[in-house]
Amino acid sequence: MKGDRQMSKRCWLLATILAWSVFSATPAQQPNDFSKQSARPARDWVRDGIIYEIYPRDFSQDGNFKGITRQLDRLKELGITILWLMPIHPIGQEKKKGTIGSPYAVRDFYAINPDYGTKADLKQLISEAHQRGMKLIIDIVANHTSWDSVMMKHPDWYQHDASGRISYPHDWYDVAKLNYDNPRLREYMTDMLKYWIREFDLDGFRCDVA
Repeated sequence: MKGDRQMSKRCWLLATILAWSVFSATPAQQPNDFSKQSARPARDWVRDGIIYEIYPRDFSQDGNFKGITRQLDRLKELGITILWLMPIHPIGQEKKKGTIGSPYAVRDFYAINPDYGTKADLKQLISEAHQRGMKLIIDIVANHTSWDSVMMKHPDWYQHDASGRISYPHDWYDVAKLNYDNPRLREYMTDMLKYWIREFDLDGFRCDVA
């Protein structure tokens, strides 16, 4: 059990480092195939960080970004150095599981779940976390989308089964699997990641199904 936890931590750190390295390289340095490159050395704040995962809906009575911001001092006192927010995007409703749906069935990677607040609320949370010396990263679910995703207008961005229908990974019937053989999808997702770094001053990403 202890070994499983250590392995999970190593996988998470690797995913975070790989995601960050995309934005650390200059255009001239970026190769065409990152899978053939070695991971960059971990930054000190990643290697030595104490990570606290937050599901905004359940973390506080408010169930939103403001509810997290109000508890930053408590988290700081606990020794937390990195806040990891589970997916903050709108949740897909088509083929959803349960009454709310899974936060890992993302409808729009560029949007914020209105239940959690506004862009200004998220920016305030990040800014106040930084003021306390904490980093903030968000979950990016780049492997798949919800079935009512805004990206469905590009069916060639998804994987298809033998009959030509869009397929889903494993037994996760509430999500549709993306096809990274498509260069236009790669460009879209890369631009999306840059958007969150530039517009919100995020410190990095936790890459789901890395």
